[in-house]
Formats: sequence, structure tokens, C-alpha cells
Amino acid sequence: MINEVLNNIQVTSFLGVMAAFTLTCLFIHLFYAKLPTDQGREFAHDGKLSAGKPRGAGFVFIMVFIAVAVCFGNVNTENIIYLILVFAAMLTGFLDDCSKAPWGEYKKGFLDLIIAIMIAITMINFNGTDISIVSLGVTVTLPPVVYGILVVLLVWVSINVTNCSDGVDGLSGTLTMITLMTIYIIMELLGTAGDFSYYILLFVVCILGYLWFNATPSKLMMGDAGSRAMGLFIAIAILKTGSPILYIPVAIVLILDGGLGLVKVALLRFLKLHILKNTRTPLHDHVRKVKNWSNTQAVFRFAIIQIVVSIAVVYMVMIATSK
Repeated sequence: MINEVLNNIQVTSFLGVMAAFTLTCLFIHLFYAKLPTDQGREFAHDGKLSAGKPRGAGFVFIMVFIAVAVCFGNVNTENIIYLILVFAAMLTGFLDDCSKAPWGEYKKGFLDLIIAIMIAITMINFNGTDISIVSLGVTVTLPPVVYGILVVLLVWVSINVTNCSDGVDGLSGTLTMITLMTIYIIMELLGTAGDFSYYILLFVVCILGYLWFNATPSKLMMGDAGSRAMGLFIAIAILKTGSPILYIPVAIVLILDGGLGLVKVALLRFLKLHILKNTRTPLHDHVRKVKNWSNTQAVFRFAIIQIVVSIAVVYMVMIATSK
């Protein structure tokens, strides 16, 4: 009887993964012409080349992910909350994609804050406030208020750096997949995988379905609907490991690519400090404009850097857990 149950779970899990990829490809194929079109980005390198392409494909693959997660994953109160918040992040991005006038950064920042607060409350309620520092082999229990503030900061950073890294065909999707699969392996090593690890696999497979159409030269783009939801999901996944500090190395390329521009603008706006004067941001624009990298070179080289760092992190966690 036990073997029969296990086999059913294995078959269901397999079907879920296959459904995630197949349905993503199918629905993008059926509906991509109905998506809003991009207006081109004025200040991005080759930004005008994207004008006229359908964008907002994140609406499709996020909706497929949520549907498949509910049908094939373990549905409990905690996971349902995460799915609702991922949907909310996607919807705010999609409404911006559909808008003729882009939403202001303060409006999106306020919406990010609400979502981040809900993530913090959910994490505290279901997982406590312990933070494991894997390299030191210690666990620290933080006061709920401190933990909540740190979670809000992590979620905001993850959403925005992932969003800012979306500017080259296949780049943010590829980096997100590498980051999420690294987190999946870390979860397995730390024994914190639980039911959420399967959601990570489903999310990655849905991104793969999207990348089928987004590989250079792309037929469509994910828009804020995809990038904002991806950033939020990365934040949830790393928090579920119990070692959120590992976000820095497992998402280091996303952080540097999308985050340097945020720091540059913030310092100039609020402190009148102008740093990185000779560096275009996001970094993917710098390497294409200044270093003359092709889109494919930017994607592959950024991915290679993240893979190397991820391998080092995984090995460090493996050594730490074997002691």
C-alpha cells in the first residue's frame, strides 16, 4: 500500500512538471498576439528594437504556474498565501504593462511594500524568526519586528533587482532559473525542502516554457508581469531555506546587474552623489554598449558567472551539513 501511494505521488509530480511546460508553451502560442505591445525603452541600449513586440507574457506563465501548483502541488494555507501574493505581484506588473502611461515608481513601491509586509507576516506565522548562518553552523533567533523588517527589505530588493535585470532576451529568466535551482539544491541539503520545493520546480519549468519563445531573437517579452513575480518568488524560496543570507551569493548576478542602477539613482537623487559615472546601468547595457557583447554573449557569460558562484555555494553548504 505504501509503495502504491509513493508511486501515485511520483506519477502526479511527473505529470505536474510536464503540464507546467506544455501548458505554458500552448497558452503563450495561443494568446501572445493578444498581449499588450512594447513601446521601446528610450534609454536602454537597443531599447527601440523591442518596440511593437508583445509584452506581459509573465501573465501567461505565472497563471499556468499557479494553476498547476494548485492541481498538482500540496495545497495548504501557507502555500496558498504565497500563490496569492505571487499573483498580486504579477497583476501589478501586468497592469503596468497594459498602461499607456507607465506607473510611477512610488506607486509600484507602495504596492511592493504591501506585498512584502504580507510575506513577512506569513513567514513569521508559519516558520518563526530563526535565521541559520550555514557557514558558521549557528542559528540566530531574531525579534519578530527585526525579522519582519529584514524580510520586507529582502522582498523589495529581490523584486526590483530582478525587474531591472529584464532587458536582454532570455537574461532574467535564465538567471532566475539558475538561482531557483541553486535554492532547490540548498533546500535538499539543509533538509528544509518540504512541500515548497516542488513549487520551485514547477516555477522553473514554466520559465523554460516562456524562454522557448523569448530566446534571441525573441517573439515576445515577459514584462513587469513576469519579472516582478519572479523576484518575489525568489525571495519566498530563499526565505523558506531558513538561510536568507544566502540570497546574496545565489542571486549575485541579478543583484549586481539590476541593483547597481538602483543604488546609483538613489545616491544621486537623495544624497547628490554621482557614482559609476562611466558605467551604464543595468550592467547588461554596459557590456553590450561599451564591451560590444552580443545579446547571446551577455546571457551566456552572466549565466556562467552565476553558475560558478552557485556551485561554490552549494559545495559550501554540502561541507557545512556533513560536519
